[in-house]
Amino acid sequence: MQIQIMTDGAADIPKRLSDSINIKVVPLYLHFRDEQYKTGVTIDTKTFYQKIRELKELPRSSAPSPNDFYEAYKEIDSEIPIIMLSLSKGLSSTYENAVAAKNMLLEEEPNRKIEVINTKTASCGQALLIHEANRKMEEGYSFDKLVAHLNERVEQTTTLFVLKTLENLVLGGRLDRVKGKIAKTLNIKLLMKASDEGTIEVVEKVRGDKKSIRRFLDEIGAYTKQVEEKVLIMTHCNTEDRAHSVLNDIKDQYGFKDTFLTETGPLISTYGGEGALVISFFKDKK
Repeated sequence: MQIQIMTDGAADIPKRLSDSINIKVVPLYLHFRDEQYKTGVTIDTKTFYQKIRELKELPRSSAPSPNDFYEAYKEIDSEIPIIMLSLSKGLSSTYENAVAAKNMLLEEEPNRKIEVINTKTASCGQALLIHEANRKMEEGYSFDKLVAHLNERVEQTTTLFVLKTLENLVLGGRLDRVKGKIAKTLNIKLLMKASDEGTIEVVEKVRGDKKSIRRFLDEIGAYTKQVEEKVLIMTHCNTEDRAHSVLNDIKDQYGFKDTFLTETGPLISTYGGEGALVISFFKDKK
């Protein structure tokens, strides 16, 4: 059965995965003081970093409007069911707007099949669920069975990240400058994760880059022991060599069936800051 998988501009999808699946992406917006951009459409990552250096400011982000989603849904043949894998409801109004658009369209075309799933994650977490959807579609899952399966997988998705700099948290107003300066002086690195509700929480504050990466790797083992049939996806903020090095360490320490690596897009880079690493995988069932 043909099913259209959709997501939004918070998803960072490795090329090897995007090449293997027909996926439609609805961009989010970034607002610099001089202009508004659509993620992945009118601004790429290189231009994004260039603008931050020039303007010395971080952009504001905003969700796609209900009309953006409505227009995107309308582009899909009405006979084809849609599954929209949305950025966490705990981080953005993207999910609510995607649902509002679904309801608008169903009023006009009640026979449509559209399901909006709150992934409770972002970046490579969304990509992991896209990978899972693709795998199950290849196995012949029906629309209803795939929706039920993905909702189960959302609860098993673990997303961890480590920040190399707190500069973006300071620039974005999420950490005051005094605390940011103290953290920089003490070489504090933050280990963070997506909570069960899909918000962001600090796992640990670690002094020193090497120790933070060591703890980052150890955290994987706290969530999964059975990795032989699992996939891990990593995204990085403008730090490819560092990402390759850490991913190699993960492969040495854990025997994941497959791994993917890609760079974060402008939206996630806004919050992660240069040097940030994000990983997602499915934790063991209880």
